[in-house]
Amino acid sequence: MKHFTKSLLVATAALAVISAPALAQDTREYSPVTDEMLVDPPAEDWLSFRGAYNNQGYSKLDLINKDTVGDLQLAWAWPMAEAGIQETAPLIHDGIMFLQTNNSIVEALDAKTGDRIWTYRHALPELPASWSYQLNQARRQKNSIALYQDKVVLTTADAKIVVLNALDGKVVWEKQVLDYNLGYSYTVGPIVVDNKIISAISGCSIAGTAGGCFILAHDFETGEELWRFNTIDDPNNPEQQASWGDVPPENRWGGTPWTTGSYDPETRTTFWGIGMPGPYSELIRGSGDGSVLYTNSTLALDIDTGELKWYYQHLPRDNWDLDSPFERILVDQEVDGEVKKMVVTVPGKNGIAFGLDRETGEYLWHKETVHQNVVTGIDPDGTVHINEDLISQAVGEEHLACSSVSGGKLWQAGAYSPLTQAYYVPLTEACNTVAPTQTEFTAGNAVGSVKFGPRVLPEGVTDAGLVEAISVSPTAGETLWDYRSRPAPTSSLLATAGGLVIGGDAARDVKAWDQETGEVLWSQRLNAPIGGYPATYELDGEQYLVIPTGYSNSASSISSAFPEIPLPTGSGNSIFVFKLPKAE
Repeated sequence: MKHFTKSLLVATAALAVISAPALAQDTREYSPVTDEMLVDPPAEDWLSFRGAYNNQGYSKLDLINKDTVGDLQLAWAWPMAEAGIQETAPLIHDGIMFLQTNNSIVEALDAKTGDRIWTYRHALPELPASWSYQLNQARRQKNSIALYQDKVVLTTADAKIVVLNALDGKVVWEKQVLDYNLGYSYTVGPIVVDNKIISAISGCSIAGTAGGCFILAHDFETGEELWRFNTIDDPNNPEQQASWGDVPPENRWGGTPWTTGSYDPETRTTFWGIGMPGPYSELIRGSGDGSVLYTNSTLALDIDTGELKWYYQHLPRDNWDLDSPFERILVDQEVDGEVKKMVVTVPGKNGIAFGLDRETGEYLWHKETVHQNVVTGIDPDGTVHINEDLISQAVGEEHLACSSVSGGKLWQAGAYSPLTQAYYVPLTEACNTVAPTQTEFTAGNAVGSVKFGPRVLPEGVTDAGLVEAISVSPTAGETLWDYRSRPAPTSSLLATAGGLVIGGDAARDVKAWDQETGEVLWSQRLNAPIGGYPATYELDGEQYLVIPTGYSNSASSISSAFPEIPLPTGSGNSIFVFKLPKAE
């Protein structure tokens, strides 16, 4: 671990960073970020990766709106500290922007000017070059920080929790949560509730991590572990154990919670999406026709004890790496005087949207978006049926699966607007062949044991990109509008009280759509594919819009579908901050 002062000197010498003017702590106000603020954030801030505990990705700011968005101008820009896959989620509080970068780097910037306040560079261990998958984990970190009280909570690529002072970046404490030598890491950040840091580990498809993938709670003040939940081994649920067939816990992999969960303070429940099983093919996995719980599921956990309240499985018996871990959005709607509480999600790569009862986990509805051939039907009770013709019976037996391992709904988060009661989702049309392989499991590498063919568009489809607006109710999800484009969407979406949906694509264009109609009201081409999680905030009566850009697997994996659109050769990892011109 490098302390702040040493880290800054090293960073300055190595990268020739020009320091911003010093900002004295006693002249800058920074109010503690409380649980109440995270539930109902001040409109001028952006306090968590999707804005609030409910993960809606919605801002109450409306100065930038349908009438004014065309007047946006660049206020400032900032190059991020590290190359790699760009999936950052800027957080803003009291005029400071906190920016996490790959390889567990955190920077604090003046949100008005873009001047750097401090940089924290976490000292990562040197790993063998042969540990290729694990090394890549550090390059794909996304939204790996959270704000709480006067601290920044960082989860690191070497499976640590580090708590920093928000005003100077100095380390308060750090804790080694799990053993990175086995392959464990953090690729997403935590939520913090009532002095509990709730985090989710990754690396669970790496050879050394068999037997456990975890959602954990730690004490915010001390780092003491309070509870952990194992997503692939639950001895309290015989049905879960039986769902793996004859595979004992020590031979199970997968079940990674790849996306930060949401939280309902009224019921003290946290909701997390869980990824695919490993190995990917049941032929290699040995699980037979078992559903392999709790992979590809929504889990509802008690925030105080970590006990499971309910689960719902969106894709049983996954053979194609079509994992379902992405954002779970909490939606309340009043119907006939009664408030209906839902979890709404497009959880995974087959692109199927789901509505679930938040209190019971009861299936309410589903809706298909992109072309898919893996799920054949869903019963009224929510039982999901898969296409068994796509399950390989021998090593090397190949099947075309739609959507692809890099298609459908990926890590890019959708947004929900209470103005329209619609969920806006970035999607990619893609298919690929999948065939099981027999491979040796080695340290630092994944146990996938499948071969994927090139990503191709479904037959008859010419546009890789889709943004779909799904009108949400407690009984149905229906298309409000959709917007198709040649390039794939590469960023998450932001919805605002100004009636806008904001996001961007592999062609380097950031767009603002009308929430009601899908009409593009503003577009700006930037330096690299639009990425990460757009955010917005207000300072001194002016609203700012933050757009991250940079290298994107989401762009490169399907780029053959739009060869006329050249991708940059460099990473271009940056943020661009726009605002409206001052009235004269």
